[in-house]
Amino acid sequence: MSEIRPFELHVPDDVLDDLRARLKRTRFLDDAPRKPASGMSATYLRELVDDWIEWDWRAREAWLNEHPQFIAQVGDAAVHFVHRRAERAGAPAILVMHGWPHTFALQLGFADVLRDFDVVVASLPGFAFSSPYSEGPMSEQRLAATMHALMTEVLGYERYFTYGEDVTANVSDLIAASHPEHVAGIVATHAHFPTSEERAELTHPGEVAFFADLADRHDTDGAYGQVQSTRPDTLAAALNDSPAGLLAWLAEKLVEWSDTPPGDPRAVEQRISRDQILTEAMIYWVTQTIGSSFRPYYEGADQPDLIPPTSVPAAVFIQRHEAAYPETLARRHYLDLRVFDRLQHGGHFTAAEVPDELAARLRAFVASLR
Repeated sequence: MSEIRPFELHVPDDVLDDLRARLKRTRFLDDAPRKPASGMSATYLRELVDDWIEWDWRAREAWLNEHPQFIAQVGDAAVHFVHRRAERAGAPAILVMHGWPHTFALQLGFADVLRDFDVVVASLPGFAFSSPYSEGPMSEQRLAATMHALMTEVLGYERYFTYGEDVTANVSDLIAASHPEHVAGIVATHAHFPTSEERAELTHPGEVAFFADLADRHDTDGAYGQVQSTRPDTLAAALNDSPAGLLAWLAEKLVEWSDTPPGDPRAVEQRISRDQILTEAMIYWVTQTIGSSFRPYYEGADQPDLIPPTSVPAAVFIQRHEAAYPETLARRHYLDLRVFDRLQHGGHFTAAEVPDELAARLRAFVASLR
């Protein structure tokens, strides 16, 4: 078993001083004429930067440190994770995984309301306080192996539930498909997507329409991924040097992908607070991990051609960002689908946006299996 080391966050004063000095020297631009719609505006960015300068990071840092954090060596990566045990012995365990652009911190509100579970909120290798893989690619298969080893070999869980968002939706599916003897159940708000080849063969009208709509939106909304997969180091050089640029890049996606009305970017704070937005930016800034967070995008050539169907009990709650996801797709992939429902609230960052509702649904699902 790998050694588990306690971890406590403390950002040095000189790092904070440098950050504030850079923020104060930000060279702002006005919105471009006829600017395309997006989740960021010049006015909102100025507000966020001004708040970041005056923000009481030490109070936020203390809040983060209230969550028991650890680092363990898993293969060639040092993996950072929060591990909060339930108040009673024998409670069910759940692995909670983030994607891009969020970090473990955005999911702590969900962990906080799951006092009746053992909760592990892991940082992916190359994100936050987890080191990148020292050798080889960052594939979904490898991430699944790392996260499963963390739960079983490092923490000693024989059975656990799994939940992933964004990048780790596939990772969660892979864990469940590869280790059904260890996975008690899977909860998905980002339900399984077929491969490009599989999509080309779809004939069900609802399925064809769903992916056609995604393809149409990708033309205008997918440019970030194209840049991160083709010119990652060039983009990372800019974002790693400019905190205002980093904040704009991250917050735009928090706004666009959350379940909030379009128009005013401030509306995101109905679901994701300003403290949470600044926490995400701060973690990327102090760890200098924006570049390594791009790895799943440009190392995608090593992704598996096919994720096998999942035989473990599954609960699928479709988040609003993919509201039209067809139930027929879920039933073909999750072979023991116990629950399929569409959320009335909560978008791409479901665990952060509606933590109480997601926790209640998780409890009901787990109780039904007993």
